Amino acid sequence: MTRGPGAEPLTARMRRGLHRARIGLRKAGVDYFRGDGSDWLALAALLAAIPAIAAGTLWHSEWFAPTALVLPIIAGGLLLRPANLLVLYAASATALIVEAALFGPYDEGPDRITPGTVLVVAAVGLFGLLIAQFRSRVGVPWRRGGTMLFDLRERIRVQSALPKLPQGWHQEMALRPAGGQSFSGDFVVASRTQGGNILEVVLTDVSGKGMDAASRALLLSGAFGGLLGSLPPHGFLPAANGYLLRQDWDEGFATSIHLVLDLESGDYELLSAGHLPALQLSAGTGRWEEKAGEGPLLGVYDGAQFDPVKGTLRPGDVLMMFTDGLVEAADRDIAEGIDRLTGEAERYVHSGFAGAAWHLIEAVAKDVNDDRALLLICRDA
Repeated sequence: MTRGPGAEPLTARMRRGLHRARIGLRKAGVDYFRGDGSDWLALAALLAAIPAIAAGTLWHSEWFAPTALVLPIIAGGLLLRPANLLVLYAASATALIVEAALFGPYDEGPDRITPGTVLVVAAVGLFGLLIAQFRSRVGVPWRRGGTMLFDLRERIRVQSALPKLPQGWHQEMALRPAGGQSFSGDFVVASRTQGGNILEVVLTDVSGKGMDAASRALLLSGAFGGLLGSLPPHGFLPAANGYLLRQDWDEGFATSIHLVLDLESGDYELLSAGHLPALQLSAGTGRWEEKAGEGPLLGVYDGAQFDPVKGTLRPGDVLMMFTDGLVEAADRDIAEGIDRLTGEAERYVHSGFAGAAWHLIEAVAKDVNDDRALLLICRDA
């Protein structure tokens, strides 16, 4: 065949077609593992595996046991949608019927299809169907579920990161969820406002602990992060309180402490919503002093007022904020826990508080089955 002037060479068309096919295959693979693509390829592969397993069972049942049919059923429960999973179950049942017919009655010798074999395959199939229905109801395929949880955990971690402070200031923060889990009911949101001269930090403790409080903490951290810096400092806690009341949760209260710190003068205000007091170390006296604002829990009643307490961080001073998991335990009251915390913190007064937050949690609340959070704001001497 002759080509007209300007016609595209055959090799160029082949390369373009191969490139489109490669891009399409890659997109289909990415969509599948994200949970957006069709599961027909997985269904076809599993349907092909069933006669192969049945043939192996008929050929050499000592190596290919009849119960080996549960393998594609388990994979189908993880990969397929419920409707396609029923097709796979029909194929597995057909394979069992064929094997039983060719082997003969189970009481005529070993390696036959026994009632126990049928029960095992049926039980695994029921379990796989329950998993598939749960995935379908949640709307997050297993291929995407772990990635989504990892992404949520990283977003919480990034959102809880404190902004970089100017020279002369130092910050330390540590969060430790209950039970060694990745999600916590304690969270921190922070922002520098008014041209970077004001540091606003909010430490919140959601009711509950661990995974029970994690979903609510995730929702609140996003909402609080949007409110912080968008409202005047004295308007943040009332707005947060109204937000919790609108959620109408059965266990919807939270405690929170809001720090508004002038990074030039060191003057600050602390507003509290039922939270434990902060502790300030005075470099001049070497003593820890409690700084407690007044205000009710968030999410309890509307129209709550939050009265601030004022203070100043001078060179060498340290401000410490924490949640109750760090100082409260069944065998001691909160006052004893605070005394123990300040006693451990004395070890860092002369050497500096670099890395102290993590070590303080290890020292005073390592084995506590509760969410723990500790925040230190230090002004260099």
